[in-house]
Amino acid sequence: MKTVACVIDNGFAPFEFGVACEAFGLDRADDGVPNFDFRVVAPEPGLVRSKIGFSVEVEHDLGFAHEADLVIFCPMPRSQWTNVDPRLIDLARSAVARDAWVMSVCSGSFALAAAGVLDGRRATTHWMYAHTLAEMYPLIDVDPDVLFVQDGRIISSAGTAAGIDACLHLLRIELGAEMAGRIARRMVVPPQRDGGQAQYIDRPLPVDVGGSLASVADWAVQNLHDDLSVDQLADHAHMSARTFARRFKAEFGATPAAWLTRQRVISAQRMLERTDFGLDRIAEESGFGSAAVLRQNFARVLGTTPTAYRARFSCRDELVPA
Repeated sequence: MKTVACVIDNGFAPFEFGVACEAFGLDRADDGVPNFDFRVVAPEPGLVRSKIGFSVEVEHDLGFAHEADLVIFCPMPRSQWTNVDPRLIDLARSAVARDAWVMSVCSGSFALAAAGVLDGRRATTHWMYAHTLAEMYPLIDVDPDVLFVQDGRIISSAGTAAGIDACLHLLRIELGAEMAGRIARRMVVPPQRDGGQAQYIDRPLPVDVGGSLASVADWAVQNLHDDLSVDQLADHAHMSARTFARRFKAEFGATPAAWLTRQRVISAQRMLERTDFGLDRIAEESGFGSAAVLRQNFARVLGTTPTAYRARFSCRDELVPA
């Protein structure tokens, strides 16, 4: 992936637009991160108004987007949901047809839906708009609860900060966990939020429940090689297992078991990239126990094998010998 087009039109949302610019548009060569040819495009170049009153000057029309490796559709105002610009519909269809990466952030999913490229696929959008999307497009399997969904080479994300998670997810696929982690550190965001986490919490926690569980999560990441259980994590947090599980799901948007599995996959990714450890050692140090279990979880979470992942992302000049 070398070229990225970020599509905006009148009424675009500044935050989500900024997320795309931050994730793909900044020069991070000093951190050893490859740069993208990133361009902001619009159906009509010139001044494009945001939804809060200011405008940005857009130099490029959609021509660049029709050849880009990644096309990002930023949120669009509600007034456009039933009247999507035909040029955006054509762009979405052509991008999917030529097997480019396509990403929608928040209500940008309505452009993809209008183009028909989400029919028969699983997708998401901001939870406030999910019911409308499902009603307007019954052929789409709309999941209102997750941060983002990848179906083939189409990624749809929920609103606001979920766009960051979707961008980092794609960067992990294209650049590997180590490079994505460097970008996340520059953005000062956690690199490990998985798409299956909840968008929001139905019932906020009482104000007197105590401090964050971040310290327990940090301790768990440092001890992934151990056979961690919910009971052990709860003991470390000085809580009952039931209270801990409820608190953890509320704070992290995932069960402790699902969160641990994701951290172990990320740990294995980094060892595959930066070391020449064998699969048995990586499985042991990441907490999977055996190479077979490592392969199973790698296939389920990343859709590939550890060997194929290492062949693509191994940092040969940074290897740590076994």
